[in-house]
Amino acid sequence: MLGEANFSDHGANRLGASALMQGLADGYFIIPFTISDYLAGVKLGTCPSLASSEFTAVEADVRARIRRLLEARGKRNVSEFHRKLGRILWDRCGMARNRSGLEAALKELPGLRQQFWEDVNVLGGSDNLNQSLERAGRVADFLELGELMCRDALAREESCGCPFPRGVSGGRRVPAERRAVRPRGVLGVSRETARRRSGISNP
Repeated sequence: MLGEANFSDHGANRLGASALMQGLADGYFIIPFTISDYLAGVKLGTCPSLASSEFTAVEADVRARIRRLLEARGKRNVSEFHRKLGRILWDRCGMARNRSGLEAALKELPGLRQQFWEDVNVLGGSDNLNQSLERAGRVADFLELGELMCRDALAREESCGCPFPRGVSGGRRVPAERRAVRPRGVLGVSRETARRRSGISNP
């Protein structure tokens, strides 16, 4: 979001490919300067003690998660699960998606997540820098995030990723089962709604 908020290279339509490039390219350079500048002017409040119940609970949870990853000792490496997750999301929850694809993804992801925790093999230990363990933790988060993305996309019925009204492609009405399910636009307002409010007609 910081990369995209920097300035608009892609016009008012917020086209997906350009917005993604801004998020990746601009964000890479902007975020370190933006965050550090913000933190430099913020006065920190009272921090909880390391002996507080909140800290000890989080620490125990993190240690248990790390121990579970290292003790799985399965037969599949982290990259294999990462690629499998990426393929599911690419095929089922990409720029263009439909209800049947999202429902299929939601059937696959819980099983993949269970396989990950039971059969992942993370090399090394937890007493030093371990990039394999770090990646495993990230992929574990991605597995939950991927399912959340699919559930969110499934709950959004209104299309805002195309200048044509929902269910219409090139002037032809598309059957319901083939209609793309797209996330809403900025602040939850669809592109069609924004056009109506601004008086702009579809090209």
